[in-house]
Amino acid sequence: MSLNTLLLTPWMSPARVISWQKAIVLSFLGKVEVMQEYEVIIHSPSTSLRIPAVVRQRRTPHFRSKGPAFSRSNIFLRDDFTCQYCGITRDKAMLNLDHVSPKSQGGRSAWDNIVTSCYPCNQKKAGRTPEQASMRLLRKPVRPTRLAKSRMALLREESVNVPAEWEGYW
Repeated sequence: MSLNTLLLTPWMSPARVISWQKAIVLSFLGKVEVMQEYEVIIHSPSTSLRIPAVVRQRRTPHFRSKGPAFSRSNIFLRDDFTCQYCGITRDKAMLNLDHVSPKSQGGRSAWDNIVTSCYPCNQKKAGRTPEQASMRLLRKPVRPTRLAKSRMALLREESVNVPAEWEGYW
C-alpha cells in the first residue's frame, strides 16, 4: 500500500509527508490528532481502523537552530536549481552534486564544499578543482541559515497525485 499521510504543525500548516504506519503510531501515542482519513480500513486481531490521511501535531515541535539539514534536496534549494559553473537553471533530474575540492584531493561532503552542477559541467571538471579545470564558480558554497523554499513547496512542485483528502490542508 503506497498511501502517505500529511503531517501538519499545531498551526495547521504542512510540515512534511510521513508514512501511514508512522501516523498510526503517533496517533496511538497521543502525539497527533487525526484530521482526515482515507477510505481504506486496516485490520489487526483486536481492532479495525481507517488509515490517517492528514494528522496535526498536538505540541510545538522542537526547532533546531543549526539551520537546514545537509541533503541533496537542500543543496539544490540553496543553489536555486542552478549549475554553479555555467549558470543554467535545470530541473532536479538534470542536475547532480559536485565536490568543489574533489574527494580524491581530500575534499569533504559538507555545505562549504558541495555545489549544484549540470552533467556537462561536472564531466568537464572531472575530479579537479575549478582552478585546475579553468572553470569559474558563480557563488562560493556556504552553509545556509534558512532556505527560500520549504520542503513542502518542493513536494507540491513534484506531486501530481495529491490525494483528495489533503485538499484544504495542502
